[in-house]
Amino acid sequence: MISSIKPVSSSLTAIAAVRRTVSPKLRFSPLPIIRNFQNSPLRVSSPHNLSTFSLSSAAAEKQRRDVFRVGAYEADRSQPIDIGVEAPGEQSGQKVKIGIYFATWWALNVVFNIYNKKVLNAFPYPWLTSTLSLACGSLMMLVSWVTRVAEAPKTDLDFWKTLFPVAVAHTIGHVAATVSMSKVAVSFTHIIKSGEPAFSVLVSRLFLGETFPLPVYLSLLPIIGGCALAAVTELNFNMIGFMGAMISNLAFVFRNIFSKKGMKGKSVSGMNYYACLSMMSLLLVTPFAIAVEGPQMWAAGWQNAVSEIGPNFVWWVVAQSVFYHLYNQVSYMSLDQITPLTFSVGNTMKRISVIVASIIIFHTPIRPVNGLGAAIAILGTFIYSQVKQNKTENFLHNYAEYFLS
Repeated sequence: MISSIKPVSSSLTAIAAVRRTVSPKLRFSPLPIIRNFQNSPLRVSSPHNLSTFSLSSAAAEKQRRDVFRVGAYEADRSQPIDIGVEAPGEQSGQKVKIGIYFATWWALNVVFNIYNKKVLNAFPYPWLTSTLSLACGSLMMLVSWVTRVAEAPKTDLDFWKTLFPVAVAHTIGHVAATVSMSKVAVSFTHIIKSGEPAFSVLVSRLFLGETFPLPVYLSLLPIIGGCALAAVTELNFNMIGFMGAMISNLAFVFRNIFSKKGMKGKSVSGMNYYACLSMMSLLLVTPFAIAVEGPQMWAAGWQNAVSEIGPNFVWWVVAQSVFYHLYNQVSYMSLDQITPLTFSVGNTMKRISVIVASIIIFHTPIRPVNGLGAAIAILGTFIYSQVKQNKTENFLHNYAEYFLS
């Protein structure tokens, strides 16, 4: 005689109802009701009385209600667990977004460096040129906030206090890089600036007591060696230009350190953060620019540049100022969307694009050994970005798979 029977159709209905709640994205929902059903098999007490049930109709009805109640309970309580597997369309969209960021960042940076060098060749006053770049960016952001094109950041006194050392380092780095490009070729300045990782490790070790694994230290050897080889073989070597690039490296390393330490927990977007940084840097650099160069030198130099170049010189100044702000703004915005490792790789490739473009446009003479030094330094920077993120194994395979997939 059959002692207990649970209605199969009701349980399957509950299971089907739960399955319909699973989204198209791969997820897992625990269904204990299946286990309850499997643990309650049919029990036959006698093969001769299969048509006779021991349960009364009332008891059978009660048990059916219990099954229905359990099924509904399990369906309501089941919590889908998102495994986080991205669909192919989402991966493709992310790659396209990163590609757009990189292409925009590199293009704006190349255009800025070209116009910046044109301006400095005709108007050799790097302090005023640096000031105009910061002033243009500050004005652009103030207009966007007033017109509500961009939402103004909510800041307080503590925000500006933490921003102050960042702005000091940013100002020094910006002016030093401009001084360097006023004395030497754009390609040479960027070759020397590719040695920034060596300064980063040195400063972190001496001032912060941070230690690094052996592969990080080894990756600095090609960076230092490549920069040294490029500097020694530079046809138009200038000590002021060389020291300007070195000081810029050191200042930007401190800027990054102060930024990481001071901006923890601050809810300011990358675009607005750089806007505030530009405004404070403008306040810092203006009095020094007036003291070092002065309005009289600016007026004489401006008149001479306009007479030699013509009205196009004004457009050069506007272009270098606008594109300086835009490329920095895009780089800060990209940090909100990509990983630091991807950003460092993009920064390395950016320098290659600037070096190649400047050599072509300005017809910069370069020896084969000088090009070899630049290539070694750039390669060392790329290797450093890998080992710094603990990607020492198969990183070439990983990136080939990423970009070719």
